[in-house]
Amino acid sequence: MSQGTYLPVLDRNHLKTISRAMKTRRPLEEVAAELEFSSVDDLLEATATAVGIDLVDLDRVEVDGSLLEGFPIKLIHRFEVFPLRRRSDSLTLAVSNPFDIHAIDAISAETRTAVTPVLVEGEQLRGLIKSHLGVGAETIDGMLAMQKGEDQELLQSLNGQDLEDVEQAQQASVVRLVNEILTAAIDVRASDIHVEAQEHGLKLRYRIDGVLQKQPTAAEMNQFRNAIVTRLKIMAKLNIAEKRVPQDGRIKLRTKGREVDIRVSMIPMLHGEGVVMRVLDKENLSFSLRGIGMSENIYQSFQKLIRLPHGIILVTGPTGSGKTTTLYSALAEIKNEENKIITTEDPIEYQLQGINQIQVNPKVGLTFAASLRSILRHDPDVVLVGEIRDLETAESATQASLTGHLVFSTLHTNDSAGAFMRLCDMGVEPFLVSSTVEGVLAQRLVRRLCSDCCEQDVRSRGEAPEDFPWDEMLDSRKAIYRPVGCPNCRGTGYRGRMGIYELLTANEEIRNLATERVPSTELKKASRRAGMTTMRHDGWKKVIAGETTIDEVLRVTKADD
Repeated sequence: MSQGTYLPVLDRNHLKTISRAMKTRRPLEEVAAELEFSSVDDLLEATATAVGIDLVDLDRVEVDGSLLEGFPIKLIHRFEVFPLRRRSDSLTLAVSNPFDIHAIDAISAETRTAVTPVLVEGEQLRGLIKSHLGVGAETIDGMLAMQKGEDQELLQSLNGQDLEDVEQAQQASVVRLVNEILTAAIDVRASDIHVEAQEHGLKLRYRIDGVLQKQPTAAEMNQFRNAIVTRLKIMAKLNIAEKRVPQDGRIKLRTKGREVDIRVSMIPMLHGEGVVMRVLDKENLSFSLRGIGMSENIYQSFQKLIRLPHGIILVTGPTGSGKTTTLYSALAEIKNEENKIITTEDPIEYQLQGINQIQVNPKVGLTFAASLRSILRHDPDVVLVGEIRDLETAESATQASLTGHLVFSTLHTNDSAGAFMRLCDMGVEPFLVSSTVEGVLAQRLVRRLCSDCCEQDVRSRGEAPEDFPWDEMLDSRKAIYRPVGCPNCRGTGYRGRMGIYELLTANEEIRNLATERVPSTELKKASRRAGMTTMRHDGWKKVIAGETTIDEVLRVTKADD
């Protein structure tokens, strides 16, 4: 709270409202607005003053994790509290509900120590508990309590049996545990969830902003490894008895009022089945070329390409580089009532209004090539092929473009120039490649700097990469920044991602070189002579603009030849 800020006076009725909200976990933002506080922080400060305790910001407190030794963990979950420090005669306890006198009395009696409560914001406290005790720790604690008195050897022998796995997976506690793993991933904006079977237990990792981060989990979770995997199979409608071959499925989850799709992939590994889940949060995604970080000059050139009457437009990059999002954004910009757009995808990641989408199914012969041949009989203007993987699909896409259709697709190449050689290597005639490919957009994703905690990068010219445009930065009179880390970015210094791009537009020189099958390095030189901005340089421009960092650009690109 800033000095001199006016705080409304809390009377008995106000305190009852706040107490009820904290007990039921009603959003404090609503209560603050209702009681005419300018922020939740002000509400909490007034509440702490009214009940006679201190308000503590956990970001400014060093928490001693050793206090958990001998502390009744079940009470942490039951009352949502956490021990902060201990003195000879008292224990300082973080609480999210200072009105719960029973919680303070119970912990004082259990620890035989006088308790001094301090008020902590609820989400902050729950994050602290999760970071020290792991995802789903409360549920696991309850599951272990239910097992007390059971023959552990019998339990371990039953865990290997499918029937027991199913029964355990259907228990409310296991259902709740798996839901906690999934919802925690959605809350931290994870794009992927990795559940990995290790020799000595289970490892849980979330991919956040393109980087895997290990999640703390209770050691006892290992006892429920089979039940967790079986529960995920049940949710994804997979064969729970099949553990020898890979399986793919899909989970539809509703959390916090919105629907989330989760693609599930299971692969048998040495110590059990490994699970990777791709989180597709439709509510938090908007398809806009400007919104994904495309600079103005590339945006204008790409706009001209996606409005051509026919030809092939390719988007290239490795898995997870945002190719599908770019293609969907392009389709969203050109769709209208005057054109018909049909896509063939594997899988359909997002359902798009006003666009006809086909799910590839190789098991029944519906491949990219087969579906593309059928699509052309439906009189489309624009066709999107999820990926060109083989000669048959490449030839079908080429023929579609030659017969007056605009074809969008993706390829796995390192840069834009490599797309021409990749198609030729598949077996497409070079003259067909050069005459049909109108443009290639290569891209990578870099993490955006967290605006709440970044600070100026004071490295010297000699410490920067050799190809960093130092003079361009000085001319712009802008500073470059580096990550620091704060609660809003989970201590990483980054929050969200954006694309860096290079757009190769085919001109006469490039078409002639492609027909002659010259190396991709020659094609790249020709495209740079024509004015193409490379991915590396596009990344440096975003560094100078203060949007990302030098280290991020170095992580995803290599120096231009």
